[in-house]
Amino acid sequence: MNSFLKDYLALLKVEKNLTKNTISSYKNDLDVFLKYMEDIGIKDLSEISSENISTFFMSLKNLGLNERSSARYFSSIRGFFKYLIKNDYLDSSPIEKMKAPKISRKLPSVLSVDEINLLLNSPSTEDKFGIRDKAILEVFYACGLRVSELINLKIVDLFLNENLIKVFGKGRKERLVPIGSTAIASIENYLLQSRPFLKKNLQSENYLFLNNRGKKFSRMGIWKIVKRYVELSKIKKEIHPHTFRHSFATHLIEGGADLRSVQEMLGHSDISTTQIYTHIDRDYIKKVHKMYHPRG
Repeated sequence: MNSFLKDYLALLKVEKNLTKNTISSYKNDLDVFLKYMEDIGIKDLSEISSENISTFFMSLKNLGLNERSSARYFSSIRGFFKYLIKNDYLDSSPIEKMKAPKISRKLPSVLSVDEINLLLNSPSTEDKFGIRDKAILEVFYACGLRVSELINLKIVDLFLNENLIKVFGKGRKERLVPIGSTAIASIENYLLQSRPFLKKNLQSENYLFLNNRGKKFSRMGIWKIVKRYVELSKIKKEIHPHTFRHSFATHLIEGGADLRSVQEMLGHSDISTTQIYTHIDRDYIKKVHKMYHPRG
């Protein structure tokens, strides 16, 4: 069974162009799954039944695994069996007709427009670091980027004359995202007044945003910047880099943007992921009704 797993992981690396972290996650999930099957006396993949898989998930639940982790295991196992069928190693998949574990979705924290303005105006533009930090926050909100997408932005990905930036999302999927004039002005100011003084040639490569050592930012480096300006702006909500992405999507939908357009801008492969923002929108509508209706 492990030899099939090795072949599958090699395929993910070569053909699917997945990141090391994603492949490592698949490997860990499937290692646990196959080890469980061996422990209950199954030596061949063709012997695995739906009942075996159900008991596997029951054991995960007994170990205290949360819904999101269980759903990830389900996705990993289903993908593995699809590969086995496609390559004629098996005739059918024991997991195909099983229902994936449901994830109860927690509505993300979102900033109001006033809070966004307060946060974006927090960095001082009197020095090169403040100019850089303002550009980072402006791009986060203007484009709804993930942290990984922001830190990997390169100067060649900017098409500011066309009000667009090129972004590489999950699985290295490429998309073009609109960018507004305020964020463009912040980037241009950063490129003129800040980046030349941070740049250290070979170390900086072509990355847009550089840390104090002239290198590409780490996730933690960006998190620290966000935390600093949250404290400065005295906003009491729990805010992290992804909050800008949630706020970006929510404000677009509140403003009347259609779900498909928001899905495209966020780089969601499945529109059901984007639909969570319609729930936030409904909450917003309820608040407006309560506030302004005579009998609200």
